[in-house]
Amino acid sequence: MKTDRTVVGRKGEEEASRYLARLGHRILARNWRGGHLELDIITLLGSELHFVEVKSRVAPVMAEPERNVGRTKQRRMVAAAQAFLHGDDRKDLPADLEIFFDVMSVVFYGTGAEFDIEYYPKAFVPLYA
Repeated sequence: MKTDRTVVGRKGEEEASRYLARLGHRILARNWRGGHLELDIITLLGSELHFVEVKSRVAPVMAEPERNVGRTKQRRMVAAAQAFLHGDDRKDLPADLEIFFDVMSVVFYGTGAEFDIEYYPKAFVPLYA
């Protein structure tokens, strides 16, 4: 598989979206941007709103991709989620939503036709100071 980061990232987000859809999630947005902030995937599952960070890599990987979602990335995801929730995109959503931050790992092998997906729902809870 071509290892261009953009190509790998897009393919990973596509596979992650399909996986979430099979689990019953309704995909609300992909690559949502609010200024300099971005969210990979936003889904609705019943009364749960999920903000999903997708980490995609081509094997062999040195570290598990999900380990690359540290405190800085978590803070950026929370800031992006707040921007989403305070923007016009929120108007069509139910009023009483539970908010979750998820992480997905997609590792491609060989030509990219084979891959593994790991899904970590509710991967972290935002810490407020």
